[in-house]
Formats: sequence, structure tokens, C-alpha cells
Amino acid sequence: MATTALVFDLDGTLVDSAGDIAEAVNLTLEELALPRVSEATVRSWIGEGVRNLVSTALANAGSALTLEEVMSVFMRHYKACLLRSPRLYDGVGEALTALQARGLPMAICTNKPAAMVAPLLQHLGIAGFFAHIIGGDSLPRRKPAAEPLLHVAGLLQQPVADCLMVGDSGTDLGAANNAGMPIVLVRYGYSRDLDLDAAEAVAVIDDMRELVSIVA
Repeated sequence: MATTALVFDLDGTLVDSAGDIAEAVNLTLEELALPRVSEATVRSWIGEGVRNLVSTALANAGSALTLEEVMSVFMRHYKACLLRSPRLYDGVGEALTALQARGLPMAICTNKPAAMVAPLLQHLGIAGFFAHIIGGDSLPRRKPAAEPLLHVAGLLQQPVADCLMVGDSGTDLGAANNAGMPIVLVRYGYSRDLDLDAAEAVAVIDDMRELVSIVA
């Protein structure tokens, strides 16, 4: 395939941040006098944006509190926990370096709030690889809608079909399918209930370094 640009999801694709997101959720629950939940449980909720995350946590706790009452509490803890212990998945730095050396423009398209993305990229030392960042609140609609991927392809000045999405979840797969953009899925991320082996993807990879040969 002739790939002219790459569009990456963030959490679960480039960065393992589940522990930090889980701690933000649990600190919020504690402040609301609600029981904590396991990291594995929160991991299964990640990917649909922060409002869906908090809504799911409240429903799981059987709370009658509204999102409007809780979002400011969560965002305070989310910001505080953002750089607590995130890590790049194995091979991510090497892969991004190799792809950049080939002159491929790259962007981030995530459902994470845009304000939380740049500090995380800077902290992990990968901010310089990406020409554009689209967050979950950058546009009126977020993934799995097509709009974020269509918008970022426009920013990259590349045809949608010549861009390659790299993600880990059904949300990413849905966005790619809706936009008409090919996708590579990673096996190590927050796939939730997505059957990776049945997904219509260019490839399913175990290590980001495999991406380099795919776009060669």
C-alpha cells in the first residue's frame, strides 16, 4: 500500500496510561464517597472520551449524580494524574524515529481532551514527531465518527485513502471505516470487546516496529 501519512491513536496505541486514568477515576469516586474499582475495569472503559468514561463509572457505582456535577471533579484529578506513570509501549520510539526518517508526516487523533495531549507527549519525549493533534474535544464529533480523521487528513494535506490510521480499539476501527481510511491495529492496547483477528484491518501487530515494514 502507498502510505503518505500516518494518524495515531494515543492511549493504548502509543502510550500505556491506563494506571493513571484509573487513579483519576478512583480519586473521583473516593471524593464522591463511592467505591474504588480495579484498573482492569477502568481499562475496559477507556476509548470513548472522558464524558463516557465518567458516565460509565457513575453508572457502575449506581450513583444518581449527573455528569455536570462530576466532570469538574474528574478533570481536576485527571490533570493531576496525567504524568503520574505513563510509559511508551515497547518499540514506539524506534518506530516513530524510523517513520520520521522516511519523511512521513504524522498526527495524533485521540478521544483524550486536547489539553491533556501535548503535556503527555512532551513528558514522554515524542511531541516532535507529530505535526497535528486532534483531541476528543477539538471538533463537534469524536471517533468513531469520520470527522476527526477526515479533518486530520486535510491538515496533513493528504488523500484520506493514502493515510494510515494506527489504533487499538473498536472506536478506532469504526472511525477508520467511516472515513474510508485504512487501519493497522495493535494487539497490546485497550481493545475491550473488539475481536482483533476478525477485524478488517491492513494488519494486527504486536509491536509498533512492525509498522515500519508495513508502510515500506
